[in-house]
Amino acid sequence: MIVEIKNQILNSQQKAVFSVNKELILLYWNIGKMIFENQSLLEGRNNFIEQLSKDIKAEFPSISGFSRSNLFNIRKFYNFYTGNSVQQAVGMEKQITIQQVVGLEELVVIPWGHHVLILEKTNSKEEAFFYIKETCKNNWSRAVLSIQLKQKLFERQGKAITNFDKTLDFNQAQLASQLLKDPYNFDFLTFESKVHELQIEKSLTDNITKFLLELGKGFAYIGRQYPIEINNKSYALDLLFYHVTLRCYVVIELKAVEFEPEFTGKLNFYLSAVDDLVKTETDNPSIGILLCNGKNGIEVEYALRDINKPIGVSEYTFTEILPKQLEKNIPTVDEFEQLLKKNS
Repeated sequence: MIVEIKNQILNSQQKAVFSVNKELILLYWNIGKMIFENQSLLEGRNNFIEQLSKDIKAEFPSISGFSRSNLFNIRKFYNFYTGNSVQQAVGMEKQITIQQVVGLEELVVIPWGHHVLILEKTNSKEEAFFYIKETCKNNWSRAVLSIQLKQKLFERQGKAITNFDKTLDFNQAQLASQLLKDPYNFDFLTFESKVHELQIEKSLTDNITKFLLELGKGFAYIGRQYPIEINNKSYALDLLFYHVTLRCYVVIELKAVEFEPEFTGKLNFYLSAVDDLVKTETDNPSIGILLCNGKNGIEVEYALRDINKPIGVSEYTFTEILPKQLEKNIPTVDEFEQLLKKNS
């Protein structure tokens, strides 16, 4: 009984938080609309919003959220999603609602701080809607949203070259395609330009939390250099995952060099082995992700054309450090400051 009571309380609290947030977003939308319409009539008054902030604070001294900067954010929020300029305000439909203009339920779900961040970092409604939907789907905190914005997830998501449309059923292919990125951003790793694959593998698994964040929701890590034996011969998969939404194993092969067509043949071989030796009857066909340090799109398309297992090919990036022999020739901060003083 106590467990059920706790669940009821938590459910009620979540509904209350959602309701309060929804009302706040709708309030900001309506205030943004009023600011937008009135400022167009008072175009010469540059201090209009500043004065409005003072008036609201005087009337409601205990209420926060109406500073000058936030009122500018509120106006921008309305303008951005309606696609209007101040000059278009006169003669607008007076009863326009957030649902009519935007048609996006998630807009009233995510917190205001998330909205401000998205408004600052995106350039189009399409891009903003992408981050709003991903925030709702993955329950991102503001810190995680900030990372995904900084790493330009919108530009990378679903951009890998794959043969999923030919090797998976339609729904599985659509979902799998959207999960893959190009390039994958491993900037939390630091290597010299000539790095070995095993070093990358080890560093990724040493930083598994950041690696899983970059891979996206649903990936469960199983192992590195995962052993498979075929006809008394041992093989090792670079990285093996299970995807809980796709309900399939995912084999990731890492290459420290640019893409070569023969890489797909080897990964195809590994996928056949996993499907035969690891996959169960309840699992979907295993998927391969080939991560290379550079690729040519046409070569990849040719290489995948007659492969019968689902494979996606992407690039990856990491933070590159200078070779030690070059690093010695670069002045330190102190040496640089001394040089500036000498030349000043």
